[in-house]
Amino acid sequence: MGYIKQQYDPQVLKQLPPIVKSYQLPNTRKAIIQILNSFLPFVAIWVAMYFLIDVSFWLVLPLAAINAFFLVRIFIIQHDCGHQSFTPNRKANDFIGEVCSMLSFMPYRYWAKSHNFHHGHNGILWEHRDIGDINLLTVNEFKALPRWKKLHYALFRSFPVLFVIGPAWYLLIQNRFPLIRLKGWEHAHRALWKHNLLLIGLHVGIILLLGYKAFLMVHLPILLFFSVIAIWFFYVQHQHETAYKEWKDKWDYIRAAVQGSTFYNLPKMWHWLTGNIGYHHIHHLNPLVPNYELARCHHENPIMDKVANKITFIQSLRCMFNKFWDEEQERMITYREYFRKYRNKK
Repeated sequence: MGYIKQQYDPQVLKQLPPIVKSYQLPNTRKAIIQILNSFLPFVAIWVAMYFLIDVSFWLVLPLAAINAFFLVRIFIIQHDCGHQSFTPNRKANDFIGEVCSMLSFMPYRYWAKSHNFHHGHNGILWEHRDIGDINLLTVNEFKALPRWKKLHYALFRSFPVLFVIGPAWYLLIQNRFPLIRLKGWEHAHRALWKHNLLLIGLHVGIILLLGYKAFLMVHLPILLFFSVIAIWFFYVQHQHETAYKEWKDKWDYIRAAVQGSTFYNLPKMWHWLTGNIGYHHIHHLNPLVPNYELARCHHENPIMDKVANKITFIQSLRCMFNKFWDEEQERMITYREYFRKYRNKK
């Protein structure tokens, strides 16, 4: 990809929020269409997988990978409901979001609160930077760690943990417990326990009705593929080389939204399969814009294409090597760059 530092004109950036605001009105018709073209294929493929279990699991597995993308679409609906942007009605949003969470395993209210926290603090270098985000250290923070903590961080940021083990752990284990212990989160904690009980009840019922294979060989593989896709997209959108990270006293919301989030420049079909979340710069400028309006907002306003931090799929593969935020260069760097420049530097 190569590092190209883009200059952001403050006057140009100030033009963006009013432009994006005009797209934030939810559209009930579009919301209903998205529910239908997400849930119906998901259920159809799920049923096909169930009947193929006794034929061959190797026929089930590729269908699980395909269906994971429809679960991504369902999760994006849940995500928008958490922002109260999917439909004009709050009660409808909450009901739809709760239903989606039964399939996605993402606790609706608890996850929405952590995600909204992320929106208000995206790119801030402070003690709570891991809430709703993937933990990241600066070069100086890493250098100050004892050796065993450096090894712990290196393991955490390794490919197998971050993109294989980590997604499953995050979805199936981490989101089952109220680990965020900040003041004002009590209601979210109670909602999480309620979600867990409903989740157990639903899937115990499915197992009793259809057998344990319905969960272990149908829904669980979908969940595992879904978790990898979700974590990958979130990682690429905020851990790219030309990101924006700043200490709280110097942090700027608009720069964090535009520079700190990518426009994941993918073919149209992949944007559709992932609920347009690749237009992440617009989403962070205004999370009230429904996912079904993000692409239109980007393409109807050429200024968005000019300021967007574009990244293609091939370019995004390099993001997995980004390990630290280098304050001196104001960019993400790899272990190789760190060892070459800083290892023996006092």
